[in-house]
Amino acid sequence: MATEVKVPTLGESVTEATVGQWLKKPGEAVKADEPIVSLETDKVAVDVPAPVAGTLGDIIAKEGDTVNVGALLAMINEGAAAASAPTTAAPAPAAKAEAVAPAPAASAPADEEEGGNLTLSPAVRRLVLEHGLDPSKIKGSGKDGRLTKDDVMAAVAAGTAKATASASAAAPAAEAPAAGPSRKQERVKMTRLRQTVAKRLKEAQNTAALLTTYNDVDMTNVIEARAKYKDLFEKKHGVRLGFMGFFTKAVCMALRDIPGVNAQIEGDEIVYNDFADISVAVSAPNGLVVPVIRNAESLSVADIEKTIGSFGKKAKEGTLTMDDMKGGTFTISNGGVFGSLLSSPIINPPQSAVLGLHRIEDRPVVRDGQIVIRPMMYLALSYDHRLIDGREAVTFLVAVKNAIEDPTRLLIDL
Repeated sequence: MATEVKVPTLGESVTEATVGQWLKKPGEAVKADEPIVSLETDKVAVDVPAPVAGTLGDIIAKEGDTVNVGALLAMINEGAAAASAPTTAAPAPAAKAEAVAPAPAASAPADEEEGGNLTLSPAVRRLVLEHGLDPSKIKGSGKDGRLTKDDVMAAVAAGTAKATASASAAAPAAEAPAAGPSRKQERVKMTRLRQTVAKRLKEAQNTAALLTTYNDVDMTNVIEARAKYKDLFEKKHGVRLGFMGFFTKAVCMALRDIPGVNAQIEGDEIVYNDFADISVAVSAPNGLVVPVIRNAESLSVADIEKTIGSFGKKAKEGTLTMDDMKGGTFTISNGGVFGSLLSSPIINPPQSAVLGLHRIEDRPVVRDGQIVIRPMMYLALSYDHRLIDGREAVTFLVAVKNAIEDPTRLLIDL
């Protein structure tokens, strides 16, 4: 008996997706509710689980295909009969698999035992091949232990990645005359997420009257407060105390005082929001995503840090949902975690503003007539000048700056 695997409901207004990667091959055993294929929507990647236990049969939708909700993806052969190889159709896929990835019989079990789930995405596979690495020797941080691009690059940077046997065997041949510089090119189709990001960012530039204003903030007091209370904070709340909790609270206070920064344009109307749904940029294996902290204005610093930590974990595992990403009235993007000194972020429509945070750097500043060294950070507020005037933008940014430089303001709501 065969069971159909179909594209599930993907979320409100989402009608199609792209087949990203098959996590199982035809003929492989699958368990009920085990992910067998990853679909890419405009916002997130969605793993489709097996509806029943059995073996994966014919794959109908290939990687890269665009599929609609309800479309047939594959068939699963159920029951004990499914565990045995089909008498007619099975040899062809098996022969194809052997031709694509031949491996010594003695080494295959060891790879499976040491490396766990070695299903690699195209991007990860390309990195592994470029560096001549053995993926079974790299610990994966993705869902079910799968490798991500960050895992591979971290292993390369740390020097812990091991070369494959073929790469090691080829090392003596390095004495041969070096070839000329490589001029290879590779064409990789953009993921649906990257296509959507590119389209939305270009639309923002074409539609909004973008302008960015800058300021800097002295992080001394926040750093001291964090150092003083971080251990007690983590012991009580079970989450680390970061800077995003402070900035999110400061942003919520500033949005309350300057509501136009939290508004948006719809047709010939301005929609003002009396709540602050803060989108926070989080790094995921396929790029940055922006899940939303709902009603951040009513949350404590601990609640904000817990929510951000949960988003980071889900992003790494690829389990963010459409509901996690939907909406948002204002965005905070922290490029400082990647080392950015200064940038001009682009708004995330239909939002009207985004705050860019950057790296903390010791710089000389003047305090009470004396030149002193302080940990400084540049802030950048990009906004839609059609809705937000320069005075409002500067006032907002100064309000955030004042709250961070004097965190007591966050406690007494000043």
